[in-house]
Amino acid sequence: MFKRISIFLYGLTSYAIFLATFLCLIAFVGNFPLLPASLDGVPRLLPLEALGIDILLLAMFAVQHSLMARPAFKRWWTRWVPVEAERSTYVLFSSLALLLLMVFWQPVGGVFWSAEHPLIRGLLYAVFASGWLLVLYSTFLINHFDLFGLRQVWLQLLGRPYRPLPFKTPGAYRIVRHPLYVGWFIAFWATPDMTMTHALFALLMTTYILSAIQLEERDLQVMHPEYADYRREVPMLAPRFGRSDKSLRNDETAA
Repeated sequence: MFKRISIFLYGLTSYAIFLATFLCLIAFVGNFPLLPASLDGVPRLLPLEALGIDILLLAMFAVQHSLMARPAFKRWWTRWVPVEAERSTYVLFSSLALLLLMVFWQPVGGVFWSAEHPLIRGLLYAVFASGWLLVLYSTFLINHFDLFGLRQVWLQLLGRPYRPLPFKTPGAYRIVRHPLYVGWFIAFWATPDMTMTHALFALLMTTYILSAIQLEERDLQVMHPEYADYRREVPMLAPRFGRSDKSLRNDETAA
């Protein structure tokens, strides 16, 4: 029983760290004066030095985030980490990697555009907020608690076996295959002040996400054979408008 409680508390702690990191990331990207560090700011290093550090930080996050998500790594990793805590450990390491990025991020300087009109600034901040809301909304569509490891540690606390969730395409997943990533793109690119630093961050994160999608979809097709049909019917990121009712019914069947 002690082991079950310990794993459950570990999962809760990992989730709490994720929530704190998520809120910090919103403040960091939005340059809200809530943290000592922010995406934009006064450059402290020469542009090339700052650029090198930022690319290294993003590369470290990308490698951690993608490598630990691969089934082969999970099989190796769970030789030492309890299977029930594997997802919580992934969430914890991803949060720590993001915190490390935010703490050591180096502004580059320079401005591409800056919206001066209050109405335009307010509109861009509203779009920015909608991106973060879409990210959260998408996680709840596919089971937020399973995605962040809480379902796994709760079931083991109760002594019940974990069963992977069936493949389904609720809500926005009938429109695009990756609404969660669409939310990230909106959150990263929607800003009233597009500095060189912000553009660098958004561009590198976009490049990473587009690459990660390929790996993720390869794994999904192995785990869920029906994903191949879903992939043919539903676009990856940009919705198709004016689709027929027959296509929509096919999406529901794939779910």
